[in-house]
Amino acid sequence: MGYLKDLFKEKSDVHGKEIKAIIEKYGNRKVEDVLLAQVYQGMRGITGLVTETSLLDANEGIRFRGYSIPELREKLPKAETGNEPLPEGLFHLMLIGDLPTQNDVEHISAVWARRSHVPNYVFSVIEAFPISAHPMTQFTAAIVALQTESKFAKAYNDGISKKEYWSYVYEDTMTLIARLPRVAAYIYRRKYRNGDHIQPDGMLDWAGNFAHMLGFEDEGFKELMRLYLTIHADHEGGNVSAHATHLVGSALSDPYLSFAAGMTGLAGPLHGLANQEVVRWIEEMCKELDTDAPNKEQIAEYIKKTLLEGKVVPGYGHAVLRKTDPRFVAQMEFAKRHCPESKMIQTVWNIYEVAPTILENTGKIKNPWPNVDAHSGALLKHYGLVEEDFYTVMFGVSRALGVLASLCWDRALGFPIERPKSITTEWVKKNIAKEEAVA
Repeated sequence: MGYLKDLFKEKSDVHGKEIKAIIEKYGNRKVEDVLLAQVYQGMRGITGLVTETSLLDANEGIRFRGYSIPELREKLPKAETGNEPLPEGLFHLMLIGDLPTQNDVEHISAVWARRSHVPNYVFSVIEAFPISAHPMTQFTAAIVALQTESKFAKAYNDGISKKEYWSYVYEDTMTLIARLPRVAAYIYRRKYRNGDHIQPDGMLDWAGNFAHMLGFEDEGFKELMRLYLTIHADHEGGNVSAHATHLVGSALSDPYLSFAAGMTGLAGPLHGLANQEVVRWIEEMCKELDTDAPNKEQIAEYIKKTLLEGKVVPGYGHAVLRKTDPRFVAQMEFAKRHCPESKMIQTVWNIYEVAPTILENTGKIKNPWPNVDAHSGALLKHYGLVEEDFYTVMFGVSRALGVLASLCWDRALGFPIERPKSITTEWVKKNIAKEEAVA
């Protein structure tokens, strides 16, 4: 079947037997009690999913198969002349559960390079959009157009055993991930570079080739892409893009349709658009203060003004995290090594110095610390990728690694269609009345 695919089959068979034994022995054990407030307020904190690839700890941040961001930057294989982890290595780790070797990573790079050819009709779909169409609209449409290539959809229509689902989902996953950088770069060059497209370079790694097709040959930018595509890849299963991909996939929609669903969620202002909101907030602040290098006192006053207007400070706070996002720290360390002189990046650091205290003193914010979005846009701006509307597409290319690795596990473990129970407010009121009457 192929080296990586055989290895995944071996791992998933063992893990599937383990889960079956757990359910048989402990299936009636309660995980937690659910609060009515949680039911009404976005199901925050309700445990209702199993996602094997990563786990978000409120104090430690994201861990991929148990490894923290600093550990991944140290342990994952790197490009020959680079210092940042290759995303191929993280994909291997999420899919298999073990740290990859350099050979493992080179194998995945080679497979993705071989599968990266995008059919011309997909470009025709993109070209049918007005040039003004948002990049995420074009990106999602292109993913749906690629669905005609789905091996899972064809095999399902031909009639296959449930035990074979994972195999075809794996094939679609590898092909889709391979093609996403080409699709994303085509949209970028079409919208922002007058359609002057750049052909892929099969000798480069996945992230390096993405940078090349975007039109950025600076080695620093290629390193940034390796880091960016690694740290944005997954954030356990409850976030909108991951959950949407899992949910649609649970109906046995193929990986193309499932991932497209995840991308429509990522396009929401409360999810993947956050990094561009950070950059725009900083730019508006600098414009209002008439300086490109505001000091800490000026920043503090502008933050207070933002809060008084009933607005949020973008890039700060997180639904789960209760400390500085390790992904923010990783980008800060990258910036200190590659571009400490950037005025916007220095402003990001100054915001970090003053914002948490101000936000914490409001008494309304549980987590006043920066998340990944607080830094990423400034780094992209530094290297010349200034088109903020495109940032979410780059996020989407990265997020494919985690959500599609998870989808392979969903099918390998035979997870059923997702169908939680819902209630009505009338039901809630009647039951509260009954409880109060008894009391």
